[in-house]
Amino acid sequence: MDRRSFLAGAASIAVCSSNVGDAEALQGDIDILEAAYTALHPGLYRYATPHQVAERFRTLKREFAHAASLQARYLKLSRFLATIRCGHTYANFYNQSSAVKTALFDGGGRLPFHFRWLNGRMVVTRNQSSNPQLAPGVEIVRIDGRSPASILRTLLAYARADGGNDAKRRALLEVAGADRYETFDVFYGLTYPVSENGFDLEIIPPETRVVRRLRVPAIDLAARRAGMTAALDGDRTAPQWTLDERSGVAILTMPNWALYDSEWNWRAFLDTTFASIEHARGLIVDLRGNEGGLDCGNEILACLIDSDLALSDDERRVRFRTTPAALNAYLDTWDHSFQTLGQDATDLGNGFYRLPPEEGVSSIRPKGPRFRAPVVVLTDAQNSSATFQFAQIVQSRRLGKLVGAPTGGNQRGINGGAFFFLRLPASGLEADLPLIGRFPLSPKPDAGLSPDTHVEDTAEDIAAGRDRVLQAALQMFD
Repeated sequence: MDRRSFLAGAASIAVCSSNVGDAEALQGDIDILEAAYTALHPGLYRYATPHQVAERFRTLKREFAHAASLQARYLKLSRFLATIRCGHTYANFYNQSSAVKTALFDGGGRLPFHFRWLNGRMVVTRNQSSNPQLAPGVEIVRIDGRSPASILRTLLAYARADGGNDAKRRALLEVAGADRYETFDVFYGLTYPVSENGFDLEIIPPETRVVRRLRVPAIDLAARRAGMTAALDGDRTAPQWTLDERSGVAILTMPNWALYDSEWNWRAFLDTTFASIEHARGLIVDLRGNEGGLDCGNEILACLIDSDLALSDDERRVRFRTTPAALNAYLDTWDHSFQTLGQDATDLGNGFYRLPPEEGVSSIRPKGPRFRAPVVVLTDAQNSSATFQFAQIVQSRRLGKLVGAPTGGNQRGINGGAFFFLRLPASGLEADLPLIGRFPLSPKPDAGLSPDTHVEDTAEDIAAGRDRVLQAALQMFD
């Protein structure tokens, strides 16, 4: 499940200024981190040995205690958490205290455009400056003398993703206008100095391929958020998805499944959708940019099957029966029953406990008349949690075709489902701690899902406002 929107309202604590700079207290933070992660994190050793992990903790403990600032400590912690190679393990921007957010994330110094990484090239998708030269499709080849490729290599070390799925890390390091805090903005701002005079850019317009130089002012957080594609008006009843039709093909666009606090009846929307498209020539489900959230895809799957669909390609494991009492003071969460999550689990004898099947989730029952026309799901590297699992079921059960780019997530399993927000008292920083690991029952590759038809936009497509992926999907119904 995706954490970005839901966790924004999690409880927070102020930075403990009396301990900041106290090396012994800061080392104590890492002792807490190590104790919690080694006891509770189901994916800690999925991609590393216990010896490797212990060495990384020792290095972090030394470096964290001697880091000269909160900024440096946050970067050290983030870089360490990224080595766990879990897409749900990071120093969550939204779960930090108000004091930490203000100190680290709320300043100015943001590039005045949205962009995507296309084959390692930084391509503008939306101009937030007053300079018309930063039009969609323009390639950025230098930022203050640095190549975007070198910037990307540096920032990848801080980006969260499952296993070796660097496509997901690159996708997180785009600026798409979908998050209140953009991952690129956070780590670029903490890693590179930004002049009060803005940015010196070298750009290549797609129509001339001639390098141009320009200076543009930086924008602040308020300006970045003003350019968001998602509404920030706080209307929890607002519809989050759209249904369109093109040449008899229904197009269901679902940019977000993080509907934890939404009062919109999304289930009723899907019921109405499938009733209205009964005679459509086909259905396109557009999940691009959607990390996940609730298991909304199960309601779609229920309309694509004639009989119960078993979901048993993996098992859910935890590392504990009950949380160690000494840690409970640091484990913040919205549901304290998580402290006894493994109480009724089966001891597997290898440091894991297998959770029983989830009631009402281990299989999906058909719902209503089956939608029998062809189904296509549009994917990209952001699909890494509930949307990854949905795409995996669609592809493995042959309920539809995947079109677009490879997904995020990982076939070796992901961690999530229940979380603690680990509060480190000396530094005031927080680290997300997922509690349930999904593990496949047979060997799987360290990769996301490859689409049945691989199609990605180009800079020329962006400049022309053309959606190559959607066009390719529509052609499949001709």
